[in-house]
Amino acid sequence: MTTKPHRAFSDLPVPPGDILAEELAVRGMTQRELAARLDRPPQVINEIIRGKKAITPDTAIALGKVLGGTPQFWTNLEADYQMALARQKAKML
Repeated sequence: MTTKPHRAFSDLPVPPGDILAEELAVRGMTQRELAARLDRPPQVINEIIRGKKAITPDTAIALGKVLGGTPQFWTNLEADYQMALARQKAKML
């Protein structure tokens, strides 16, 4: 009988903005360039990268179009981050 592997979750919150910043660095793209291509204010991109603003579904769609990949990738990163934060908060209670 085989058993299903236990799925582990990290309690280390990784902001999606960290991944976005790495992606920009690999592409040699500035935050301002991305903001212009997304038709968003540069401050929005900066706040996402600093972890001050969440990636909304609309922004995820735009990121998918500009950077390639699926919007789900970005929304999943955001959901995983929010869940990790909630787990940390629950441990403190």
